Amino acid sequence: MKCQLVYMLSCILVITKFLCGGFIVTDIKKEQEREELHRAIWAIADELRGAVDGWDFKNYVLGTMFYRFISEDLTSYINQNEIEAGDTDFDYAKMSDEDAEEAREGLIEEKGFFMLPSELFCNVCANAANDENLNERLERIFNNIEGSAKGSESEADFSGLFDDFDVNSNKLGATVAKRNERLAKLLNGVKDMNLGDINDHSIDAFGDAYEYLMGMYASGAGKSGGEFFTPPEVSVLLTRLGTVGKNEINKAYDPACGSGSLLLKCAELLGRDAVRNGFYGQEINITTYNLCRINMFLHKIGFDKFDIACEDTLTNPQYWDEEPFELIVSNPPYSVKWVGDGDATLINDPRFAPAGVLAPKSKADMAFIMHSLSWLAANGTAAIVCFPGIMYRGGAEQKIRKYLIDNNYVDAVIQLSGSLFFGTSIATCIMVLKKGKSDNKVMFIDASKECIKVTNNNKLTPENIDRIVDVFAKREDVAHFSHLADYAEISENDFNLSVSTYVEPEDTREKIDIKKLNAEIAEIVASEQVLRSEIDKIIAEIEG
Repeated sequence: MKCQLVYMLSCILVITKFLCGGFIVTDIKKEQEREELHRAIWAIADELRGAVDGWDFKNYVLGTMFYRFISEDLTSYINQNEIEAGDTDFDYAKMSDEDAEEAREGLIEEKGFFMLPSELFCNVCANAANDENLNERLERIFNNIEGSAKGSESEADFSGLFDDFDVNSNKLGATVAKRNERLAKLLNGVKDMNLGDINDHSIDAFGDAYEYLMGMYASGAGKSGGEFFTPPEVSVLLTRLGTVGKNEINKAYDPACGSGSLLLKCAELLGRDAVRNGFYGQEINITTYNLCRINMFLHKIGFDKFDIACEDTLTNPQYWDEEPFELIVSNPPYSVKWVGDGDATLINDPRFAPAGVLAPKSKADMAFIMHSLSWLAANGTAAIVCFPGIMYRGGAEQKIRKYLIDNNYVDAVIQLSGSLFFGTSIATCIMVLKKGKSDNKVMFIDASKECIKVTNNNKLTPENIDRIVDVFAKREDVAHFSHLADYAEISENDFNLSVSTYVEPEDTREKIDIKKLNAEIAEIVASEQVLRSEIDKIIAEIEG
């Protein structure tokens, strides 16, 4: 029922926009494809509802979609090469495993992995409903896919990708038969998704399905297992803030990359080729790390174009030897605990040492800020979502803010509205860092009113994002919205970087004419005196 309602509302929206001239035919086609895809995902959810918890369900669907994606991607790649060579009837899916083995080494070098024809998604689906050993077959195939990359350049990108797709989990059913039944429904549900030809569909279907699944469950499990889902609109804002005046960058980096949505928004807005040397990220949670790598593949980022590490960014940072990053976008966990001064060596860490103090053990926010600054290129920009408290709290955080301002690293602080993120009503803010600023001032923007209400959450519209980015780029004062503060002003405020300290909110209270009010009061007092005199006369008559 809910699925039908969503579809009807979407259709109404499409028709309305079309009648208003906002859509052309291809846009309607995209929306139809997208809604069809979303309905298919809902259908799978209904099939497995009650058996698989929502957040785990996401892992199973994404794993199956990834399996289908790499099967079709490999098949399409091989078929295209054979067709170009003159064999127009060639189909890798129909080839024997024995003959296919000859191409293993070359395909691993070119695609990063290898699959036998019998292991392809389409061939496993064909007999899934009658396969009594389906769970074992899938487990073997997934192991083979990961194993094919061992010893190659792509080993790290494929290792453990299917760890969260447990074909023998009791969550799928208490018996092997029941688990196989649900696995078959899952495979066939993904098979029935109209994703079109992998090289010829008008929406990024696999990637769109990923974002839809994440949004579907983020409200209830947005932070489950360390996962934090950054809404696409916030991702757009961060990327645009970080790329003002640039059409291309060397590399994009997220030190707390989660499922990779921020990195992929860079690819979408700039174009994959405009990020010349690829996408880098670090994620501490193994499940989310696997999701991030799957997400990269689903968005057609080649194994040689991304490098995602599974380590603690603050205590075991990767990419020490990498060229600094021209774009850093991040939404690190808010006020998470870390070892801090519990590790005496960290004060000498070149990332933290310049500030002369470590972020508090109970609040690692500033540690992420200092890490990002250290990894930032001289001509780069970092746009980081922050917990508001780090902008005004005292102690070590104040000392770090002073260090950042003294060295002219803070380019802007932008206050966002509350309830933009799933699972929290916190009104977050964005700190923009640069090493090569053209002035020694900080732009403060109060964007707390820049949003629209959507159900229980707020949402940034394209118009909201345009206004924020435009004022940020122009660095101009706008009454009740933005203020460009110099060093002296910030110093006078003890290095408090709260936007409310610098941008005066608009007074929306009703203006009162004091002279008119006084006249009205005098009139009331005079009337009251007349009334008292009349009452006194009446009382005197009664008593007399």
